[in-house]
Amino acid sequence: MIRRVTAPGLFPPPTYSHATVVEAGTKLVFLAGAVPLDKKGEVVGLEDPVRQAGQVIANLGEQLQAVGSDLAHVVSTDVYVVSSEPSVLSAVWEVVEASGLSAGPHSSTLIGVACLGYTGQLVEITATAVVPEEGARP
Repeated sequence: MIRRVTAPGLFPPPTYSHATVVEAGTKLVFLAGAVPLDKKGEVVGLEDPVRQAGQVIANLGEQLQAVGSDLAHVVSTDVYVVSSEPSVLSAVWEVVEASGLSAGPHSSTLIGVACLGYTGQLVEITATAVVPEEGARP
């Protein structure tokens, strides 16, 4: 159902794939950006992008569960981090990798940005995922 592709003519990426192919007839979900808000609407982990990344992943999991999917069925993400420092982006990426997000390397872009929508927000992740048929595996 999901095939991850690394283009043979390009430098192999370390922890992601260049493209993800989803067979026709598969149900896809396009998620709004997951943000580091708790159930009360307050930003979690002020000034801590790693803690915010953990909350964002948890919230992404909730979004996926609501549509009958999960982190293992994510095929593509855009990870936004308020920073111009590669070390900060790398620290957030480590949280993404450790989360169980995607059963295999998924297509992803890691982006340093100037600001995000909520005051104090440092991380946001948008995602596209497959909604598996009952009993299907990624």
